Amino acid sequence: MSRLLRTSRPSRPAARPGTPAALVVAAALALAACGTGANSGGSGGAPDTLTEIDYYDAAPQNTQLPRILDACGAKAGVTIKHQQVPRAQFMPKLLQQASARSLPDLALIDNPDLQQLAATGGLVPLSKAGLSTEGLYPSIVQAGRYQGEAYGIAPGVNGLALYYNTDLFTQAGLKPPTTWEELKADAKKLTRGPRHGLAFSAVGTEEGTFQFEPFFWTAGANLEKLDSPQAVQALTLWKDLVGSGSASKSVVTWTQADVNDQFMAGNAAMMVNGPWQLPTLKADKKLHFGVVPIPVPGPGAKPVTPLGGEVWTVGHSNPAREAKALAVVKCLLGQDESATWSKDAGYIPSDRQAAARLAAGDPQMAAFVAEVGTARARTTELGTAYPKVSQALADAIQAALAGGTSPKSALSQAQSAAKN
Repeated sequence: MSRLLRTSRPSRPAARPGTPAALVVAAALALAACGTGANSGGSGGAPDTLTEIDYYDAAPQNTQLPRILDACGAKAGVTIKHQQVPRAQFMPKLLQQASARSLPDLALIDNPDLQQLAATGGLVPLSKAGLSTEGLYPSIVQAGRYQGEAYGIAPGVNGLALYYNTDLFTQAGLKPPTTWEELKADAKKLTRGPRHGLAFSAVGTEEGTFQFEPFFWTAGANLEKLDSPQAVQALTLWKDLVGSGSASKSVVTWTQADVNDQFMAGNAAMMVNGPWQLPTLKADKKLHFGVVPIPVPGPGAKPVTPLGGEVWTVGHSNPAREAKALAVVKCLLGQDESATWSKDAGYIPSDRQAAARLAAGDPQMAAFVAEVGTARARTTELGTAYPKVSQALADAIQAALAGGTSPKSALSQAQSAAKN
C-alpha cells in the first residue's frame, strides 16, 4: 500500500490484504506445526550465503530487486539466495518461521506488518546494531519502529496522489482540483457516457482502506474512533461520488491495478493511485496526464496520506550472519542505491535529499514527494492492532457503497467490530 497486491498489472502500499492479525497468527501457528525444513528459507548455512524473501511478483520490482541485491551482496562479500512467496502466503510463512526461530537473514515486508513480526522477537533491532536513520523522513522511520526500536528501514516508499487526464481537463476548461468541493464538481462535469469523472479502489481489503485513508485522515479522523463525525464526512464524500454517478459503482470490486486500467482506457478522467503506475502510464504515448496531491476538505489543509512500501528486516541467527546481513541492508539504504531502486520501482527515496533530487528531475513524482512530509505510518495509532481495524474500515466502505448502509451506521458497526 503499501503498494498493494499487484504492481502495474505496487508493490502491490506497496499495498497487502487486510487480514486481521489474529487470523494471521492463527495461520502461522497452524503452519508451525508442520515444522521447518532445510528449504524453508531459514538462516542456517555458511556465512558467505544469505537468504532473502519478498513477495514481489511482477515487473519492475521483481526484476530490479535481484539485481540490487546481487550488487549489495557482492559489496558485503556474500551470495544472496532470493525467494519470492505469493503475497497471501507471505506473512503466515514468516510468522511460522519466527515461531521456529528460522527467519531468513533478510526480509522485505510491507510496513504495516513490521510490528507483528517484531513482536515475535525474531528480528534484529537495527537501531541497536548501528544502522542510522539520519536524513530519512520521520514518518518513514516511524513506520519501521516497534516499542521504540527500529526493526525495519525502507529504502523507498510510495503513497497516493490524484492523476488527471490533461486533455479532458483542457477541453472542459478545468484546473486540477485542490478541495473536495472542486473534486466533486470536476468529477460531475467530466462524467460523460461510459466515462466517469473519478476512479478509486474501494475493494474490501487493505487495498480499499489504503485508498480511503487520505480522505479519512485529512478530514481529521483517527483509527481509534472509526465513527467520528470526521470519518463520516470522508465516507459521505465517497458515497456521494458513487451515488451521483461521478464514480462507478464498480469501485467496490476494483483493485488499484483495475483503476489504472480504467484511467488508461479513457473510462475515468481522474484516479487515485500510486507512483508505481507511472512506468506503465508513461509507456502509453497517446495518454497525457498530470499528477497533483490528494484534494483536501478545505483551503489551507494538507493531505495526510498513508505511507506505502516495504521495509528491510534482519532475522536473528548468529553474530557472523547478522553482521553480513546488516552490511547488505546498509548498502541497500545508501543514497545511490535507494535512488536507483526508487527510480526503477516507481518509489520515493526514503532519504530526503535523494527524494528532492527525484522531484526536481521528474515533475510527475513531485506531488508524491511533497506528500511524504505529512504522510502517516499506518501503525502509528494502533500498532499491532492495525490489521483488524483496517479490515473493519474496509467492511464499512463496502457496506456504505455497495450495501446501501448510511456512512454513519456503517462506521458505527465498524467501530463495534474493531473493539470486539
